[in-house]
Amino acid sequence: MSSRQYLLLSHLKIHNANAMSSTFTVGVPAMTAWLGGVHALERTIRHIPEYARVTFHKLAVSFHHTELQVYHKPFESNHYISGTGNPLVKKGAGFVKASFIEEPRIHLDVSLLIEMSKTDVNQTEQLSEDIRHCLQKLKFAGGDIEQVLKVQVVYAEEHSAESAKRILKQLMPGYVLIERRDLLQQEMENGADGLDGLLHYLEIKEEPVKNEGGEILNWKYTKAVSVWLVPVAVGFHGISPSGKAVKNQRDPSVPHCFTESVVTLGEFRLPIRFDDIDEIMWNYHYDKGSQYYLCENRIHEEEKENGQNK
Repeated sequence: MSSRQYLLLSHLKIHNANAMSSTFTVGVPAMTAWLGGVHALERTIRHIPEYARVTFHKLAVSFHHTELQVYHKPFESNHYISGTGNPLVKKGAGFVKASFIEEPRIHLDVSLLIEMSKTDVNQTEQLSEDIRHCLQKLKFAGGDIEQVLKVQVVYAEEHSAESAKRILKQLMPGYVLIERRDLLQQEMENGADGLDGLLHYLEIKEEPVKNEGGEILNWKYTKAVSVWLVPVAVGFHGISPSGKAVKNQRDPSVPHCFTESVVTLGEFRLPIRFDDIDEIMWNYHYDKGSQYYLCENRIHEEEKENGQNK
């Protein structure tokens, strides 16, 4: 029976990651940031001749602990970003705080499961050490990597739930993020706007529980669905033709395109609730016709027919 090879980075602690996942959402980093970090790691490890052909295909992120850098005043429900203005600026005889643009930050403790290929089985121990060394040079989601508890190469047999469970248990305790665009699609098929559909599933309704005399006994909180849903930025949508005629673009040799963020619904779920590792994995998908560059957590219908997972 054939097996798949995975790189498991256990308890990767990241300091001051970028919490602004899109132009209007704040929370855990966008999936583009996570897959971008994995791509940077792949490019870095390939500089070592022994791993020149190593390929990272998919990614799953298990969140163990998150600490969003916000505060709220006593008796207020609104939260405010904890910003910094470093370094201090000299003004007259003293120093004042520098002006700054608010940039939400978050401290993270996560585990990353990366599907990979083209790695010699006899190199796995050395690969783990080299990956640990490469992580010291990188950032993930704009944050500094403080430490990684364990780096190891693990294997899962094809179509074996028992083998998958053995790996999924190593992502506990934590929650993996999966895509729930199906909920938004249902709303849009019923005529709702995309943003209205998003808010419908995120809002929490508060209703009073009264007795026969009309006295409020308690408050009842309800949601559209009883799962942990969050907005998640999953990529970009091109809003201009691709070309090289943009003045002062960073790299004139690369086609340029103006884009906007694509935000959908995501669900946090325990890893041990899955039987197939592919159900929690994210990978890139590019639709040239509609100019969508996305990170997706699903198996395309054409890939199901071919029996392949992109």
